[in-house]
Formats: sequence, C-alpha cells, structure tokens
Amino acid sequence: MRAIILAGGKGARLAPYTTVFPKPLMPIGDIPILEIVMRQLAFYDFQDLTLAVGYLAELLMAYCGDGKKFGVNIDYSREEEPLGTAGPIALVKNLDDTFLVMNGDLLTTIDYSAMLASHRARGAIATVASYQRDVKIDLGVIEVSDDLLITDYIEKPTYHYSVSMGIYIFEPAILNYIKPNQRLDLPELMIKLIEDKQKVNVFPFKGYWLDIGRPDDYALAVHEFGRHREAFFRGNSFV
Repeated sequence: MRAIILAGGKGARLAPYTTVFPKPLMPIGDIPILEIVMRQLAFYDFQDLTLAVGYLAELLMAYCGDGKKFGVNIDYSREEEPLGTAGPIALVKNLDDTFLVMNGDLLTTIDYSAMLASHRARGAIATVASYQRDVKIDLGVIEVSDDLLITDYIEKPTYHYSVSMGIYIFEPAILNYIKPNQRLDLPELMIKLIEDKQKVNVFPFKGYWLDIGRPDDYALAVHEFGRHREAFFRGNSFV
C-alpha cells in the first residue's frame, strides 16, 4: 500500500528549532516524530512511502535513506518551490491505486487499516480523518439580533468542532483536480471535490491525536509519548 508523507514545510511556528532542523525530525523523546509515523504505517502494511520534501530536504533524506531500517521502502518527491499541501501530490509518480496522504508531524494512535476499510466501503473519492476539538471561550458570549437586541447570553461556553487530522485517503481521480507545479492546499482540494459533487467521506477518530505545530503542543507530545510509548507502537516490537 502506498502512502505520501508531507515533509516539505518550514515549520515556522516551531522556530527557532526549525531554522536549521526540519520539523518531521523533531525528537519526541528519543525518536523523531517522522520515524514514529513511518513505523506505524509499516505496521498497517503501508510498505511503499513517498516523502514529499522541500525545505532542508537533504537532512530528511540522509536520516531516512531507503527506509529499510524502518521496515518500508522510501522514495522522494522534491518540490523546487513551495506548492502548498496538495500541490506536491501531482509530482508523485505512478499514483494508479488508492493511496494515503498525511502530514509528517502527527502523534496519533489512529488505526490506518480501519480508515482504509471505511474509505473502500463507502466508495468515496476521498476520506478525511476527523477529530473533535473542544474550544472553551472564557468570556460571556452574546447573540445579537439585526436590530441590536440581545437574544441570548451564554457564559463561558464550550464549542465543539470536527477538525481535519491531516490524514487523507484518496483515489487516483483526485489528480484531475491538481494542476502540476501550481500551488494548492488540501482544504482547497476538498472544496473543489465538494463543488464537483464528488463523495468526500469522513472517518471520525476518538483516540489520541496531536499536531506538534506549536511549541506547547510539541512539549505536550514529548510528555505524552514518554508516558504512553507502547500505545503508539501497538503491536510493534519497536518499543
């Protein structure tokens, strides 16, 4: 099974660490987050991995090599200029079967096999893994009518949103919506598919998920991985 790992971004929110270090190689305990991702994918039989690289590509390529030490086969797709999160997919060769796309900086316990099964069962062109994020507002929220009358007053409410986890399963037909060498982000691709009446599936996930894009999230990931290391290598001897 084929997976594309997006590893070409600058990781600006984690500066200054990422000034000289690619974000996917940021260590979570004693192991880079990218290695955790690759070993999880190997466990779920995603054996052929393409790393979409750009910023500090040489460091990523030197660390990952051909992937044999992680139990996978790795090749590389390199963008010469930033193409967003969806644009690099068009550079990857031989995408002639169902494939997975994901960010290379996610700490999660998702079951990739279950997500793939859901995608196939529902006959979608795309499946997006989703997570419920609760956002608490520490203020009194007022609802106002058109004639400036308060219609409701909610003290410190919590709102619930389904957010993208940065993990997708696609059919090759999505390549018809990505122009080669033009910048395109994954949210824009999803909108294109929806506007064209294509079936875009959601795979809700209730386990552990964390995007390490911000310093506080990175610190939390290090802490959680240290406490529950075995959960992230479920069924994997690399613990």
